[in-house]
Amino acid sequence: MSFDTAAAQQLDQMIAALRDGEQRWAAEPLASRRQLLLQFHAHVGAHAAEWARVAGGIKQLPADSPLLGEEWISGPWAVLGYAEALADTLGRLADGRSLLAGYPVRTAPGGRAAVDVLPHNVFERLLLSGFRAEVWMEPGVTERETREQAGLGQRTPEQTDGIAVVMGAGNVTSIAPLDVLYQLYAYNRVVLLKLNPITDPLFPVLEQVFAPFIDRGYLRIVTGDARIGDHLVTHPGVDAVHITGSAATHDAIVWGVGAAGAAAKAAGTPRLTKPITSELGGVAPTIVVPGRWSAADIRFQAEHIATQRLHNSAFNCIAAQIVIISADWPQKQEFLAALRAALADAPARPAWYPGCDTRVADARRLHPQFEAVGGTAERTALWGLDLADDTETAFTTEYFGPVLGVAELPGTGLQFLSAAVDAANDRLHGTLGANLVIDNKTMRALGSGLRESIARLRYGTVGVNAWTGVGYLTARATWGAYPGHELHDIATGRGAVHNALLLHRPERTVVYGPFRPAPRSVLTGEFSLTPKPPWFVTNRTAATTGRRLTAFAARPRWSALPGIFASALRG
Repeated sequence: MSFDTAAAQQLDQMIAALRDGEQRWAAEPLASRRQLLLQFHAHVGAHAAEWARVAGGIKQLPADSPLLGEEWISGPWAVLGYAEALADTLGRLADGRSLLAGYPVRTAPGGRAAVDVLPHNVFERLLLSGFRAEVWMEPGVTERETREQAGLGQRTPEQTDGIAVVMGAGNVTSIAPLDVLYQLYAYNRVVLLKLNPITDPLFPVLEQVFAPFIDRGYLRIVTGDARIGDHLVTHPGVDAVHITGSAATHDAIVWGVGAAGAAAKAAGTPRLTKPITSELGGVAPTIVVPGRWSAADIRFQAEHIATQRLHNSAFNCIAAQIVIISADWPQKQEFLAALRAALADAPARPAWYPGCDTRVADARRLHPQFEAVGGTAERTALWGLDLADDTETAFTTEYFGPVLGVAELPGTGLQFLSAAVDAANDRLHGTLGANLVIDNKTMRALGSGLRESIARLRYGTVGVNAWTGVGYLTARATWGAYPGHELHDIATGRGAVHNALLLHRPERTVVYGPFRPAPRSVLTGEFSLTPKPPWFVTNRTAATTGRRLTAFAARPRWSALPGIFASALRG
């Protein structure tokens, strides 16, 4: 849709229709809202192959590429899992049951209440063996409050909260659908979704999967340029906005552009006065805690970190950008050599997201000692960054491309980890997610110091031997920036999404994974049956595994498990 008078009138009509839809949404009982989710779930399953095919075309991937596994897993598979989990929440609310029955609530550092959200059932225990996740509530939120306040907008479904505009992301195809569902159920709003132009080819697919909501007047989907988006977010009939994107786009929406926008921001007079939530990315760290690793451990964790950067061609808000290692680690050089090899040997793929060449060129221009890893045009390593250098742009600029920096700090054990946590908190831009890599022996040696260090990390998701992207994929986990960003200093954004349990005042998600893949994990006493995960960029059967996982999520059944396991083991 191009913006002109006719387009403006069409958008106005959509908003008026959504206002009527809001009245019907207010009258929709919880049981019926759950049925809408189940219908949506069925539609996603029916159109999953088309979804993955179109997404692969957007990413310029060949039809036989193993990397298509990313599109299955971060597209329909993620949405199917979320719809199922959210439907379970609605069913509990409709029946008057506790939302947290069956979810252990523990105590995290600082007296925080922490809800175990993964694994929740036998299938999760089998398919994600060795992975677990917990949601920590904000300090001061008691277990009783956590249990009593879970449900958010669905606690009083008749009290709707207007119309939300969701400004869709362009990089990961499940983001916009998940954000729509969160507005509908957590905030109890009807929604107008504006797609990012990059994902416009998915418009027909999304219309089909969201048909249950569209047909009842609870959702409209539009395409178009920035002028369409600006008309929507500033429309007097729109009550709230959610955006996934860059801080610059957020500020343009809130304050305006150019000199006028800068003046408004300086004066604290936003042009947008309605509520806005956001997920805006940042400079994500991976902290490598030194230990005594085998050669296989070093290779696997090097591939793990390469995946954290190169997944989706590095166009992820949660892509690791700065690796922090110990200068005193005896195996430092061996690890750095393995990391260089992992970056160089990862499968070649197009830099499909607009502006990548400019961002990479800027990073290389500002770092004359860069290494073009493997001789590629885009993959760039910045070795030996100085965390004490206040002028280092790699700590303050999200490159959104295949640029990975490495910095060193002295020390080992808790001394190193504490210094690395301080650096991640104080030197790196953003608070979306932080990764820790630590072997089991070192983990035991740190004892409670590890949990205390996690508590000190000011990040919305913390992954321990699990890329924080796993937190994104975990339906009952929360996703978003660490709480506390102000509108004038938005950093990684405000508010949480996903959160299928509809938890009140969550602070962060902590995800744990196995340090070693199966079968080495079992042979070394770590109980995990998970081989190389299918989201690894080096997984040779990722597309097949992703497709089978998606089919299973659409229709869970024991008979499908052997095929999934066989494909995963070949990866």
